[in-house]
Amino acid sequence: MNAETDTHQNGQSNTKDTNGHSVVSSDDDYDPHLHRNVQNPTTTLQTFAHFLKASIGSGVLAMPSAFANAGYITGPVLTLIIGCIAVHCLHILINSMYELCKRKRVPYLTFSEAMTIGLHEGPPIFKCVLPIATPLVDGFLAFYHFGICCVYVVFIAESIKQIVDEYLVVLDVRLHMCFILIPLFLLYSIRTLKTLAPFSTFANLLLFVGFGIVLYYIFATLPPISTRQPFQVVSRLPIFFGTVLFAIEAVGVILAIEEKMEKPKSYIKPFGVLNVGMAIVLSLYILLGFFGYWEYGDDALGSVTLNIPQKAILAQVAKIIFAITTWITYALQGYVTADIIWNKYLSKRSKDTSKHVLYELLIRGGIVLLTFCFAVAIPDLSLFLSLVGSFCLSILGLIFPALLQICVQYGLGYGVWKLKLMKNIFLIAFGIFGGIIGSYVSIVQIIESYNT
Repeated sequence: MNAETDTHQNGQSNTKDTNGHSVVSSDDDYDPHLHRNVQNPTTTLQTFAHFLKASIGSGVLAMPSAFANAGYITGPVLTLIIGCIAVHCLHILINSMYELCKRKRVPYLTFSEAMTIGLHEGPPIFKCVLPIATPLVDGFLAFYHFGICCVYVVFIAESIKQIVDEYLVVLDVRLHMCFILIPLFLLYSIRTLKTLAPFSTFANLLLFVGFGIVLYYIFATLPPISTRQPFQVVSRLPIFFGTVLFAIEAVGVILAIEEKMEKPKSYIKPFGVLNVGMAIVLSLYILLGFFGYWEYGDDALGSVTLNIPQKAILAQVAKIIFAITTWITYALQGYVTADIIWNKYLSKRSKDTSKHVLYELLIRGGIVLLTFCFAVAIPDLSLFLSLVGSFCLSILGLIFPALLQICVQYGLGYGVWKLKLMKNIFLIAFGIFGGIIGSYVSIVQIIESYNT
């Protein structure tokens, strides 16, 4: 792509492409990271703790069930492929946002702001969606993390119910959902990631203890591997895709913790928070999924804690551990929903800043109540995991990042043989196909579960 370059007095250079669009070149010396003014920034270690906690939620406990829909050979291979694609999309998303920050000479842009600016500077065909770009991205982010919180309410309540049923009295799971409303709100009232950091660190330590207990039961009585399927029929793969994508991706939290970092450059280094954290996450997911499926086969349930001996003391300890860690993750995942609803939209409507804390707490209380209401209606945990993962994360984690890079590179070119363009078209097609098929299969199975 031919270009003409003009240099301004402030050292900022503009590149005009053949279509006449003016684009700030990436050799501009403005570094957005150096101009961020973050209140209560998190250290690299605190960010790493948040990353692990955000990426290792209740979804990891569904990996044996996911592998039952793929097979013990297909499962690890596809998990690794999906994980690598997800990490790559996060890299191109963060790098594209950084590039737009340089062009606009601003310290930070949110996902939705970057998407709006990118569409404006990208191919003319995308300009028709400009009016809805910001609310669309914000809406998907808020809804996705809200959906995660709904799943977490179900998971925590079911874990507590199993213990209470065994030792005290049998109660409906909806009553247990009522009992956890106040603890959920108390932790959710923490409004900064820095304050949540010690909770994430504690939860990560508990998680590894819980994993150890689950693996102890799994390894105790492994049957011959020949009793399990190395491959499964293609029709079962969409459920696998949605469950794995849900378990791996946490786009909103991953962006939020990067925004609040004291040293954001360490986030996307080759051995930075994103790559090292995701390597650990994928290793745990493949380990638990492979051996969990080997042990339980098609009997693997939506949470592997439902498969381990229900009356054993050690198993009850594991359930308590995962209930506590999920309770902590609820506040971390729900941070994105509250941040978008309050900080981006509602806070501007209230001119009395002295009441902002009260209003935000009321908003957070409303979110907790809504997650409770939706959780009551969820018939099957694993199917809902797959539906949320297929629908929202195909868009947020695959389609939008690829679309944003297409727009950001529009004025600069797509490299030799337009490889960047072809790659991003593939990612968009992969996201659309996986999202539609996964969502359809999940909805059909949810309807069937209601009718049985």
